[in-house]
Amino acid sequence: MPEKLLYVKANPKSDSDSTTFALANVFVEEYQKKNPDSEIITLDLYKEGIAPLDADTLTKMFSGQDNRALVYAKQFAKMDKYVIAAPMWNLSIPAILKAYFDYVSYVGISFKYTENGPIGLLTDKPRKAVHISSRGGIYSEGPAKEFDLGDKYIKTILGFFGITQVESLFLENANVLQGDDLQKAIEQSHQNARNLAAGFR
Repeated sequence: MPEKLLYVKANPKSDSDSTTFALANVFVEEYQKKNPDSEIITLDLYKEGIAPLDADTLTKMFSGQDNRALVYAKQFAKMDKYVIAAPMWNLSIPAILKAYFDYVSYVGISFKYTENGPIGLLTDKPRKAVHISSRGGIYSEGPAKEFDLGDKYIKTILGFFGITQVESLFLENANVLQGDDLQKAIEQSHQNARNLAAGFR
């Protein structure tokens, strides 16, 4: 059966206006070239209208009734690979992506409770994920590294589900670099995306 890759897009900008999406699209296109039989499902969270969990959805979740969160959780659980494209906003991720993960964090699908604590359920097959992001400064190293809460959250929540093979791919200093320096950084990040996609098996 062909592998399925879920491409989660968490930015209200268009592909042409988003450096995060430009980088993620290079990765996805290269992955598709290397894995032509794979099925790629794109999930644009803003087009989906993902909203924070409300009382009605929570009630249905805990009573076993069909609900919107269940649909997204089941879709997520069926995937083999994940591309999470989300810019860094105020040291973290866009709120809409946090809302999406609240949907996907579904008892009995992505994790379960045991007497020894919660355990992830997405361990039935090898899964991989990559977090792709553009940042205004440098947060992957140096004094600002401790402020990068978004990448840490994504890796933590995926690990909670049982997905531990999670890569990060960044374009950094995008608000500082200008002209040729910015273009060189973009080109290098795109090459890094192609290299990472080639081994994303």
